Amino acid sequence: MGKLVGNAIFGQSGGPTSVINASAAGVFTEALRQDCINKVYGAANGIRGILEENFYDIGMEDPKELELLKTTPSSALGSVRYKLADEKDDGTDYKRLLEVFKKYDIRYFFYNGGNDSMDTCNKISKYMQKVGYECRVMGVPKTIDNDLTETDHCPGYGSAARYVATATMEVYLDAHVYDTPMVCVLEVMGRNAGWLTAATALASYKGLGPNLIYVPEIVFDMDKFIKDVKAVYEKNNGNVIIAVSEGIKDKDGKYISEYGSDLAKQKDSFGHSQLGGTAQVLAGIIKDELNCKTRAIEFSLLQRCAAHCGSKTDVEETFMAGQLAVRYAVEGQTDKMVAYERSEGKEYKCNFKLVDLEVVANTEKKLPREWITEDGTGLTQDFIDYALPLIQGASSPPLEEGLPRFAKLKKVLATK
Repeated sequence: MGKLVGNAIFGQSGGPTSVINASAAGVFTEALRQDCINKVYGAANGIRGILEENFYDIGMEDPKELELLKTTPSSALGSVRYKLADEKDDGTDYKRLLEVFKKYDIRYFFYNGGNDSMDTCNKISKYMQKVGYECRVMGVPKTIDNDLTETDHCPGYGSAARYVATATMEVYLDAHVYDTPMVCVLEVMGRNAGWLTAATALASYKGLGPNLIYVPEIVFDMDKFIKDVKAVYEKNNGNVIIAVSEGIKDKDGKYISEYGSDLAKQKDSFGHSQLGGTAQVLAGIIKDELNCKTRAIEFSLLQRCAAHCGSKTDVEETFMAGQLAVRYAVEGQTDKMVAYERSEGKEYKCNFKLVDLEVVANTEKKLPREWITEDGTGLTQDFIDYALPLIQGASSPPLEEGLPRFAKLKKVLATK
């Protein structure tokens, strides 16, 4: 297949990470080098920016600032949670996208995100093929949840896991200062998959981690939980650290965060329940049961924006994934997502491959049951062996007067 000449556009979607801009840096720097790509655009707030013709001319940016994107957290272009309807039900957005693509001669579309974002990417790709508009569509993966299927791990997970493990170790040391009993509950992101909460086991691997870990893959039993905590409390002279995923549910499918709250009624634009408060609920229950001091610590946004505690391995792989998305597209590939494949053997090595967008879209990869201890309160050595290579090497932004120097984009609006 010959080279396709035209312009390229890149958008970011879903929750930010500390390395999502490393993907952007990879896409932008590589696309600007390609002689078949005349202009490179960055969509403001993902797909919505394209629908509204609100995007930036990346060719106007300082190359040094694009390089700084590698260590700048959050979504530099702005993100969005916007779900495209099925084209057969409502083709309005698709017709508008085709109109914009034609107007700006967009022949390369790169979309950076997680499960829902890959669904958006897949729908656009299928529509462009259906109407006969040649446009190469590539998904660039992202999610600290690490739940995209067909890839060994996800860009952003290694850095978030490194932060979670490090913060857990620091909390452990702080929580063990006094000789008075205290139960500390750490809440980590994870709606249906416990990959990030599992990262607290890396702290336990170093002897400074939770006594109990609860992930969404295991049905949460409140009575068992109280029994587990009491057993550790008695054994450890009243010192207990617990890590829980925000999305743990009981046998009836009710989020623990919903106990005694109205959170079940709150939904995001994709129809997902708004989570948060799980640690607070559990800390309150334990306080009543044991009549002791408790602390609820929600890592919240900190775990996904901690570029100062990034994994060098994660940053480098993420940047390369962005670059390869462009190279594959220029070579003629389309309707794919760049994915990671781990080489066999003891020495860690990450290879790259392409997977069909249709396979990845709206599919979640959960923690293998065999990596969770039989009693459901911890992780096995298999998880430690899986996760340790992903957090190797330190990455942080350069400092300016003692503070991080993040990328400062001009964001010059594209015109036609």
